[in-house]
Amino acid sequence: MTATPPRPGTYRRGLRFLLRRRATLARLAAWSVLETGQTFLLGLALARALDDGFLAGRQDIGLLWLGVAVLGVVAGAVGTARVYSAVAGLVEPLRDLLVRRVVERGVLDGDGAAVSRLTQQVEIARDTFAGLIMVSRSFVFTAAGALIGLFSLAPVLLLVVAPPLVAGLALFLGTLRPLSRGQERFLIADESVSARLALVCAGLRDVTAAGAEEPTARDAGTLIDRQYRAARTLAWWAVPRVLALGIGGQLPLLLLLVTAPWTLDRGVSPGALVGALAYVSQSLLPALRNLVHGLGAGGSRLVVVLRRLTSETGQQDSSLSELTREAWDPSAPALEATALTFAYGPGAEPVLDGLTLTVPQGGHLAVVGPSGIGKSTLAGLAAGLLVPGAGDIRVCGLPPRCEQAAAQRVLIPQEAYVFSGTLRDNLGYLRPDPVPDGELTRAATAIGLDTLLGRLGGFDAPLDPAALSAGERQLVALTRAYLSPAPLAVLDEATCHLDPAAEERAERAFAARPGGTLVVVAHRISSAHRADRILVMDGPRTVCGRHEELLVRSSLYRDLAGEWGEPAGPRPSQPALALGDTDRVDPVAGADLAGDGGHVIAHRAVGQMQAARDLGDRSASGGERQHP
Repeated sequence: MTATPPRPGTYRRGLRFLLRRRATLARLAAWSVLETGQTFLLGLALARALDDGFLAGRQDIGLLWLGVAVLGVVAGAVGTARVYSAVAGLVEPLRDLLVRRVVERGVLDGDGAAVSRLTQQVEIARDTFAGLIMVSRSFVFTAAGALIGLFSLAPVLLLVVAPPLVAGLALFLGTLRPLSRGQERFLIADESVSARLALVCAGLRDVTAAGAEEPTARDAGTLIDRQYRAARTLAWWAVPRVLALGIGGQLPLLLLLVTAPWTLDRGVSPGALVGALAYVSQSLLPALRNLVHGLGAGGSRLVVVLRRLTSETGQQDSSLSELTREAWDPSAPALEATALTFAYGPGAEPVLDGLTLTVPQGGHLAVVGPSGIGKSTLAGLAAGLLVPGAGDIRVCGLPPRCEQAAAQRVLIPQEAYVFSGTLRDNLGYLRPDPVPDGELTRAATAIGLDTLLGRLGGFDAPLDPAALSAGERQLVALTRAYLSPAPLAVLDEATCHLDPAAEERAERAFAARPGGTLVVVAHRISSAHRADRILVMDGPRTVCGRHEELLVRSSLYRDLAGEWGEPAGPRPSQPALALGDTDRVDPVAGADLAGDGGHVIAHRAVGQMQAARDLGDRSASGGERQHP
């Protein structure tokens, strides 16, 4: 396994992030200049205190210049205090941006690691980013102050200090990209080892029972070796960093001492030489050391963490952009699934297995089946909330997770969401522009919200979600979806708290929307009767057709139609039919007679099979029974 190299997009996004905050950067630079004043004054004040003061016998001048150095320290402290507030203006927006990305990904993808990313990785990125700004800014302005000071003392001193400093800095910068790759490679290898060991430890009994100790150990050993090689490679990259620090920070000190006779012969005063040593030892060397350790470890870690926080989101954004550029075919089916397969986990049985389905534009489909068979899963896949394990699903010819497809569909779940505010705010939430009162009134009348509207006192009345019944909340959510511009509406038992008449009114309103397509996860047989076609989800026996066809083709649908269609109250007994078959066994007109346990009564030769559901058998298995 190899780590993915840093994508240029990561750096481009970081650059755009900074450029959008030019005012904050300018304020940070201004306070950094004030902070750097102490660096410039340190060497200059020491040189003047020696040359013009103490070495010339003028202690007062020497003390005066030392006082100037102290003032520089005070000014630097003021600048440092203001620097922190400017850094916060860069760090906190980054944290807010990462939190939004993590939350969006957690909601959209059901990301189980979202809590860890919010509580740990985002804070790592925030703190590391703040540290990098501080050390990078400090090095840039400290180096500038020191080099300007050296030039003001004696230009020849700059010729001694600058070349090794530039060489060391170039060597260090050259290690950043491979160091970042090495850190990510090590992190991936470490995560692979942890994941494999967790899997092996949980299944040790199975490994032993199957005699798979050797291949399991060999597989784990391969991952551990890979982690070791990644750690070893990462450790080797510490050598160039130490070398860069030695060349850029410590070699200038040595060169100043070695070349002292030569520089003194060329007019460099003893005070200027001492000032140069102070510039290097007290300013350049600490700043370079902080840069090497901070940017070397923290910088590569920041790149890795940011890439891991945004990589899936970034890839998703990229894929969304690509998908958005696909041509949208208005004649494409509103919903189309091809060999669609989905399971809740790698070892779980598929909830959907090879489902193929087409819902044309303007169609009306009802989805029925027992609880847990996958009806809401299909709705989630159509809404882009779930990702299929295999096969394909399209909304108006587009992948359901792309932006154009998201604008073509609206999902109304069973638990209706209503927020505090006005009724107008709730109803117009899915519209980009304000909805005219006339359109609001027509939608409320079509869905059946007019009674609630009259009770509240108008669209601008405040809405308290807790004061509404479950059915009223569903009416608000249905009207909101009805007003949305999305032509495909998916009702996932969104009318379960309404009475049959209110449910029929809402469904007929959605079905009558111009160009609208309706998919209903039904919980009453009346919803299926109103649909053009019905999808009966029954595992491998899933079928789709019209009501009359399914009564013949699907025993499950006959059962469901019988259960949902039974009138309320006790059902009267029916007499047995006349004797009719050669075995002289009375067939029973209905298996729901008082005291009947749902057993099949044979009316064929002993030993033959009789379809249980044809006689109204309510057995959970739905299978067939043999009469002994």
